[in-house]
Amino acid sequence: QVQLVESGGGSVQAGGSLRVSCAASGRTFRNYAMGWFRQAPGKEREFIAGITWSAGSTSYADSVKGRFTISIDNAKNTVYLQMNSLKPEDTAVYSCALRPGGVLSSRYAYSVWGQGAQVTVSS
Repeated sequence: QVQLVESGGGSVQAGGSLRVSCAASGRTFRNYAMGWFRQAPGKEREFIAGITWSAGSTSYADSVKGRFTISIDNAKNTVYLQMNSLKPEDTAVYSCALRPGGVLSSRYAYSVWGQGAQVTVSS
């Protein structure tokens, strides 16, 4: 059974940095992609970054491009989201999700989800 376990997140002041991690287990992920999504209160869940497991190809939403970096540690089966220059509008629950194939921005394309990690940015 495939499982995604998130860690990290927390609270930080605007301009600060946080990192969230997503550890995957249950199979090999050679032909899979991992996406990071976030959902703020009262808003739709939105795609923010994705990476292909084997090639490491990345994709970012315009709202986080240049501030967030997604990376992968194949030896640990873990995907990281490094978040720099955080803004209050980045406050949300951040979730990782897995799908076979390449990165897509639609949340409906992902079948396995982590439990979510709260990120709170104060002004």
